[in-house]
Amino acid sequence: MQQPNFLIFITDQHRADHLGCYGNPVVRSPNIDALAKSGARFDKAYVANPVCMPNRGSIMTARMPSAHGARSNGIPLPLESVTFADLLAESGYHTALIGKGHLQTMEDKPPLLAPTVLPPGTQPSTHYREARRDTAPAALYEQELRTRWNDPQHRMQLPYYGFQDVILCNHHADECFGDWLRWLQAEHPEQAARIGRKHGKRDPRYSAPQAWHTMLDENAYPTHYIAQQTAQWIRDHVAQRGEQPFAVMCSFPDPHHPWTPPGRYWDMYDPAAMDVPQSMRSGASDVQHVRWLQDERRDGKANLDGPRLFAANEREVQEMIALTYGMITNIDDRIGMVMDALRASGADRNTVVIFTADHGDLMGDHGIVLKGPLHYQSLVRVPLIWREPQADGAARPAVREDLTSSIDLPATILRRAGIAPVNGMQGKPLFATDGAPTPTGRNSVLIEENQQRAYLGFTQPVLVRTLVTATLRMSVFVEGGWGELYDLQADPHEMDNLWEQPQHAQLKLQLMQELTQQLMAMSDTSPRPMRIA
Repeated sequence: MQQPNFLIFITDQHRADHLGCYGNPVVRSPNIDALAKSGARFDKAYVANPVCMPNRGSIMTARMPSAHGARSNGIPLPLESVTFADLLAESGYHTALIGKGHLQTMEDKPPLLAPTVLPPGTQPSTHYREARRDTAPAALYEQELRTRWNDPQHRMQLPYYGFQDVILCNHHADECFGDWLRWLQAEHPEQAARIGRKHGKRDPRYSAPQAWHTMLDENAYPTHYIAQQTAQWIRDHVAQRGEQPFAVMCSFPDPHHPWTPPGRYWDMYDPAAMDVPQSMRSGASDVQHVRWLQDERRDGKANLDGPRLFAANEREVQEMIALTYGMITNIDDRIGMVMDALRASGADRNTVVIFTADHGDLMGDHGIVLKGPLHYQSLVRVPLIWREPQADGAARPAVREDLTSSIDLPATILRRAGIAPVNGMQGKPLFATDGAPTPTGRNSVLIEENQQRAYLGFTQPVLVRTLVTATLRMSVFVEGGWGELYDLQADPHEMDNLWEQPQHAQLKLQLMQELTQQLMAMSDTSPRPMRIA
């Protein structure tokens, strides 16, 4: 049987319900909706971690962050990791990453974690700092750093986590760097002089933090560049390599904040017409961490310019939603451009097309925006669409209700390609080698999060583990013996926390047992024992 090609679209910070095919009546996403109409749409797809680097590591390795090691932003995916791209390339695939990588750190900033305090009377080791040796040169973990890309001679060392070609466009909005910025400076120097918030047009209609009207033209904006490069890569591959199977990841930095949709996409949606989440209008929250963020904003202590959670008012959220929708429609238009190139090349007849996101965004849920250790559905539930090759022109629409995790996507790609996983991969295939659906059989999904920050009222960096079932969500915080428990059927907006309610004590106990079993099941099995003894 001929191995299929894979075209993988991934967006950044994109919640599931911000697409037409997931029931959104406002945002225009016809090209993504068309993939769902002719493929399988997963309604219960969850992240392994709701933060960029850890979950991107899970998408690459089919392993939980606690297993692959990139537990939080700021920890690169270990170079010793075996990725699905490694296994595809080994089996004869031509592999490429075009767009945002973020498998390694992008900014040369110190960590938030305080240095370890040495016990009295002890001396630090001369050579060792960590419990694990890594023999890779430090420079190989700095390939995505912005400061490295300031050097015109810097190039990615290939293969990169299994990708044989890499065209990098890192960071977010119109402040990206990498191959995109070099292209912009060389081909459109007048545009390169307009990037960033200091050049953004002021629009008095908008007051939301991190929102500016970019001066970049639509065709100079990163989203267009990434799609253009992906389309050209597909055309070149078919022309030069013929029937050799390929796997290309088209990775968009949007709709992650800052909110800077270019050109017509800035005005495409009217903020005043945007509905805010129901939980935002529910009054005071009974979740102490939400109250902490609201108090922080009220007292003028919130950082509104960084990536950390903060409380926002209704008008700000309306503006953020309108601009996010503009960014999504821009992405959708460019996906249409890539799909046109795929069809024109003839490769559509043997290409699996996938659409997903690395995590969601609270976007006003409970009055909070961005991402962090508040695992509401808007943050941890992501879109996942799988469309089989259209060789016969027949659509095979389906809605899958089985629980899935980000670690299942690479496992499914390998199974569909007829390639065996390696020991330690933890994902479950969603389809067989012939494209037939394979239910995961999951009763629950585990979500991990390790923060570098001590906030939300905690004295230590926040550590939380979440269990999601078909009808329930429970989150347990390591500090304070506190947590959250919601009935997702009776309370879909997660407004009634059952954690402290005595009548739900038995339910909480059952879920704690299931969480324990999940933690045990996700223990790392790599490497295998070499001998009995």
